[in-house]
Amino acid sequence: MKLKEFLSVRAIEFDSVNILADPEGPPELQRLGARSIPVLSRGDDWTFAQNLSHVVKFLGLNENAGPVLSPDALVGRMDLFLSAAIRNVRLMPDREMESQAPGRPRSFRVLSHHIFRIVETFLEVADGAELTHALISTGPSDDMATFVSISQYGQTVLDRLRVYWGGKADKSGRETVQTYYGPQSLHELMERTTWHSGQHVRQWFMLLGMHGVVPDAPPTDDAFVGLPMPSSVWDG
Repeated sequence: MKLKEFLSVRAIEFDSVNILADPEGPPELQRLGARSIPVLSRGDDWTFAQNLSHVVKFLGLNENAGPVLSPDALVGRMDLFLSAAIRNVRLMPDREMESQAPGRPRSFRVLSHHIFRIVETFLEVADGAELTHALISTGPSDDMATFVSISQYGQTVLDRLRVYWGGKADKSGRETVQTYYGPQSLHELMERTTWHSGQHVRQWFMLLGMHGVVPDAPPTDDAFVGLPMPSSVWDG
């Protein structure tokens, strides 16, 4: 496994479920002064592990951890993942809306919405908002009571993404955006948005299979090439 892939896996595995399950976890975060996770620490020094470039710098490694894919290619992958999710979220029977996904307490309803909310949050941050836990964790509204309605919401997000990128003059991704783990380039946030949404799309297709639902044109392995995807479909 390449270093970048390894760091991505660890960032996924050191999530709130694992930290909170360790009695020493929350006090240690409080001692360090870290207000969110994942965090990489060494003595009293620490850095957020949300940004792989920060992790590489913290560890003193000679490794390029920047995005592999261009901004235009990343938007193409976002489009691919959202299109696949729009086709397939609606295939899950509504009786499974409150079923719980493996690995953490998250219902199928919340998970399916989160696939699209990740990209919607990116669009809000690109428009000047600051990325916060609360922003990206916003759940489905009360009117999203069926998987079809969540798919319809997903289509609105995809339409917004296409309009945003099609009308953007500067597609370099060099501008700076604000996040809870520090200032980032738009390009870096695009990569995180793409693989984060793509990871949940992987999970959704596995859930369909677990419930005997035949998927509609799932993404091939090529769709994940160049992205720092975790090796596991589920956390831990």
